[in-house]
Order: sequence, then structure tokens, then C-alpha cells
Amino acid sequence: MSKKSETITLIPIEKLIPFRDHPFQVKDDEQMQMLIESIRSVGVLVPGIVRPLENDTYELIAGHRRKRASEFLGLSVMPVIVKDVDYDSATVMMVDSNFQREEILPSERARAYKMKLDAIKRQGARNDLTSDQLGQKLERKSSRDLIAENSPDSSSQIQRYLRLNELIPGLLQMVDDRKIALTPAAELSFLSKEEQELLLLTIDS
Repeated sequence: MSKKSETITLIPIEKLIPFRDHPFQVKDDEQMQMLIESIRSVGVLVPGIVRPLENDTYELIAGHRRKRASEFLGLSVMPVIVKDVDYDSATVMMVDSNFQREEILPSERARAYKMKLDAIKRQGARNDLTSDQLGQKLERKSSRDLIAENSPDSSSQIQRYLRLNELIPGLLQMVDDRKIALTPAAELSFLSKEEQELLLLTIDS
């Protein structure tokens, strides 16, 4: 059966709400300036993806940077594709779409994998065993393996990123600053919070 064509709709930017606990930063950096100039010249070529919320608003699944650039240019509407999906399905879509970005901080990747893993587990708990994004059944493969199939990282690498969520902020910042590599950072995450604090003090001194 052929998939229905998706309709692109123009939605007022003021009705586009950022995704809940969005793990990826929207920076006003050089790439943002390039996006602004592109939209200034040819408009938003790739529509965002949203899901309907209450009060006639829409939650952004993909397109946070495009929205920021459109706001900078004073545009009143943005082209989007509306998908009627629940929060967990939207979370999976949000993470997968953002992994196409060139530069993602380790802390962003860690939070994103955690959000996606939790969403998949909740889907499994509801016996909602299939997902349009994953295309596999949770009863046959582990959640981490399912994530790896649609991610740029291997299952073992994903586990290392997940461990970063157990780091105290100071150590996690050092990982983002490339002062601590991923593998040793994952090992440090098994230390207690008190031990991590002592380690950070030692490093600072």
C-alpha cells in the first residue's frame, strides 16, 4: 500500500512551541548565519515537522534552527508537516532528525539518547511494539540495539554516551570541552557524586 503524500502547511511562527526538554542547543553561530542568509535568499526549503497540541499550537519535532532563523528575518509563518503522533513517537523522530546535524556536543548526544531510550521503553510498556521510525519490534531486539540501527553510533558507543548522564556538570563540561575523552568519561561516571566532586577539585588544582 502506498504511503499517503504529506501535506506542507504554513503555520504562524508564534504557534510553534519548542520540543519539551529539547536536548540540542540552538546557537547563533556561523552555521546559523549561513542558514539565515539561505532563508533570506530562497526561503525555508525543508519544512519543519510538528505535532498538534492544545490551544491551536504545535510542538516542533524538527526545525528549531529554521524557526530561529525565520524569527530573525521577521517572517510570520513557516512551512511544516503536521504529524498526529504521541510524545514518545515524537521524541524518537526528534532525536533521529537532529542527529543529521554536523556538530553535536557529547552532552547533547547523551541527553538525546536517554530521551530516545526512555521513549522506546515506554512504548514497549504500552505494548506499542512497532514504530514508524524504528521499523522493528521491541520483543525481538533490545532498546539499545534499536537505537543503534537508526543512529550514527554503535550500540557500545551509545552505552558510553548514556553513561555521561551520570556525570556531575563540571566533568560533563570537560567532556564537551574535549578535555576528557568519551571512554574515560564513561568510566568516571561509575564513581559516586562525592568522588566525582573530589576528582574535579583535584583536576582544578
